[in-house]
Amino acid sequence: MHAYRTHTCGALRKEHAGQEVRIAGWVHRKRDHGNLLFVDLRDMHGLTQCVVDISAPVFKILEAARPESVVSITGKVVPRSAETINDKLATGQIELAVTAVEILSEAAVLPIQVAGDQEYSEEQRLTYRFLDLRREKMRDNILLRSKVIASVRRRMWDAGFVEFQTPILTASSPEGARDFLVPSRIHPGKFYALPQAPQQFKQLIMTSGFDRYFQIAPCFRDEDSRADRSPGEFYQLDFEMAFVTQDDVFATIEPVLAGLFEEFSRGRAVTKPPFVRIPFAESMMKYGNDKPDLRNPLIITDVTEAFRGSSFGLFAKNIEKGAVVRAIPAPGSANQPRSWFDKLNEWARENGAGGLGYIQFKEDGPAGPIAKNLDAERVAAIKAAAGLKDGDSVFFACDKELPASKFAGLVRTRVCDELGLLEKDVFKFCWIVDFPMFERNDDTGQIEFSHNPFSMPQGGMEALLTKDPLTINAFQYDIVCNGVELSSGAIRNHRPDIMYKAFEIAGYTNADVEARFGGMLNAFKYGAPPHGGSAPGIDRIVMLLAEEPNIREVIIFPMNGKAEDLLMQAPNVVSAKQLRELHIKLDLPKPKEPAKDGEAKPAMP
Repeated sequence: MHAYRTHTCGALRKEHAGQEVRIAGWVHRKRDHGNLLFVDLRDMHGLTQCVVDISAPVFKILEAARPESVVSITGKVVPRSAETINDKLATGQIELAVTAVEILSEAAVLPIQVAGDQEYSEEQRLTYRFLDLRREKMRDNILLRSKVIASVRRRMWDAGFVEFQTPILTASSPEGARDFLVPSRIHPGKFYALPQAPQQFKQLIMTSGFDRYFQIAPCFRDEDSRADRSPGEFYQLDFEMAFVTQDDVFATIEPVLAGLFEEFSRGRAVTKPPFVRIPFAESMMKYGNDKPDLRNPLIITDVTEAFRGSSFGLFAKNIEKGAVVRAIPAPGSANQPRSWFDKLNEWARENGAGGLGYIQFKEDGPAGPIAKNLDAERVAAIKAAAGLKDGDSVFFACDKELPASKFAGLVRTRVCDELGLLEKDVFKFCWIVDFPMFERNDDTGQIEFSHNPFSMPQGGMEALLTKDPLTINAFQYDIVCNGVELSSGAIRNHRPDIMYKAFEIAGYTNADVEARFGGMLNAFKYGAPPHGGSAPGIDRIVMLLAEEPNIREVIIFPMNGKAEDLLMQAPNVVSAKQLRELHIKLDLPKPKEPAKDGEAKPAMP
């Protein structure tokens, strides 16, 4: 018999009855029934109930074993009686009658419990992540992540992609988020950077003659944490294709994503390819953002003209100053109590708006503060434009175009939640396309790149030479699922002449471009194919499939919101010797002196 186990804790079934076996794992839970002690033994494969009689020599050994001690148990597989069968367990038709026990590792008193559903703070969970990962939910999330990555690899290989690994130590990029810098010991005063993404390398792979590349790429960005963004590092399905149009990229990656989500959907519906394509301007208009959740059925409409020159002075005056009015429908809400509308009005104020105007379309006529100050024809025009009927209500956002769109998007989400309209058990994909190539900085008046400066402008060089830059769109696209942006992508600008001109419009000289992006630009001068790609985020894909609201729940050893690894205590100080080897002297901020008695203390933020 094997020294530790003949079977895993999830393997034993009724057909093993009568066999002598050995299993090993962690003591999950113990139940003392007087003359009988029941011990649930757990490993990553499952859980087996073990039972020992008080008269057995091994009784006291198991009785003394603390939860999470690691033990090896030998015994005979016994069928459970009909009334004790546990259908919730794969091993629930049997139990193990214990004959021998070996304590492999005794556990100390636990700082957090593994068994049960008790909640713990994020600080406790991350400090003792090795215990947190033993819990069933976390184990399932991390195993799901592994299976997703394995499935992605198979699907990409089947689609003709070749996997390469690009460098981790590379040059600092002046664009995008902050770099993580790595000092060079043998080149004093110089630094490597960890890659924010393999963007330039994957484009260089295309210039090197490889048609289809991918990797599960680690990316490093020194940026703040969010629920859907881990600080420090994340992983993405990075891919690039040569001799392709935007349509080719979509047709290639859509089956990969749809198939992946179907594989792990657990019965939830998944959008079938081809995915709907929504222009950026339309998305901002209809949904109030560029990552719309299509499970939400509400559609925002523009009703500016209905208020222009109207007797509702607040909106009419703002429209004359360049504002727009967006209408957000609230179907079936006209007969909600006044307190419901007041609550939403207060929510709007808490989110920086002056309030939230509305009209109720009741059976006996329009009601609400705006309806009282607007003539009937205009109210009827709003009702028609927003596709409303009696029994519905409509809310309004009035501001300059961008803030009006963003606030209308927030209202759309809030109203959907309030009315319980969100479609359940479905993954809805879409592409956001036709992003603007340039935008004007409101503070400086300078024309800047809106998103990725390496995207090919629609219309190429002719558009850059003849069109107003603010009217030029890029061959850039985002893939969105259930309101979560999985990735950005683009057909790349592979022509040096077009690249120089695009950067010139954004205020860069040719020398600037060569200094910043010389490696990739030089490669393009020796023949580069048209190419494009994208990079869906692995962490966000798993987060959606696991139905987790926070990305840290699907990362095995994540940092906290302050970009700290509480388990390994990073970041941390290093020795003076290490700093000397790297030719580094620290210039640390001076600690703030505490206020003296009688002096005013700074106000708390």
